[in-house]
Amino acid sequence: MLPRPKKRLGQHFLTDRHYLDRIVGAIAPAPGEAMLEIGPGPGALTERLAAVVRPLHVVEIDRELAHALRERFPPDVVTVHEGDALEFDLGRLPEGLRVVGNLPYNVSSPLLFHVASFADRIRDCVFMLQKEVVDRMAAEPDTPEYGRLSVMLQVRFAIDPCFRVPPGAFSPPPKVDSAVVRLVPLGADRPRASDESRFANVVKAAFAQRRKTLRNALRGLVEPEAFASAGIDPSRRGETLSVAEFIALAVTS
Repeated sequence: MLPRPKKRLGQHFLTDRHYLDRIVGAIAPAPGEAMLEIGPGPGALTERLAAVVRPLHVVEIDRELAHALRERFPPDVVTVHEGDALEFDLGRLPEGLRVVGNLPYNVSSPLLFHVASFADRIRDCVFMLQKEVVDRMAAEPDTPEYGRLSVMLQVRFAIDPCFRVPPGAFSPPPKVDSAVVRLVPLGADRPRASDESRFANVVKAAFAQRRKTLRNALRGLVEPEAFASAGIDPSRRGETLSVAEFIALAVTS
């Protein structure tokens, strides 16, 4: 029997065996891997993964669900970390970490930013998210979906949308479609800004008011001569810049 989902935690439990099997297939777990599942809930995906990967690490914010997982799985099979995934230090786990899970939709973007901060230690991620979020993650420049999330993830990961998951696969059904996506870190030789904090600030400001030109959106943050050095017309809008152009603008700022 499924526990009662907590609305304040945005809980929607995946129950459809077909889609659970497809997610396991997308993850393709193998013995000996270091793996972390975010938001295991009642453990439907956990059970499948723990049959292969031991110990499987999981982080669960719901005290009742964390307790139930400890009762169900021995600690050498599933290691339960009770707490908020937004505060969980992925650096505690081995390098080459694989991160998977059905991310709570109400905090999906902050969770993605948090996981991205550990990209250099991660082998890959396979997440289920609201389809709209996956569309934004993989969006191309100069499209309605392209924004801060797109740039801040694409600068670190290759993003591969896998398949859609309908509302009926969950209990309770969400009001939106979901999708599974794979993120693979680009590696140490990826193009990067010399100051990643400044890069993040430039990207954030460029999308804060999408209709503003870069000249106005980045006033006080990027000097006029920096646009010329980067070869970028300041009358353009942030949504038209590629990830490489944002890097160039941040480097020359």
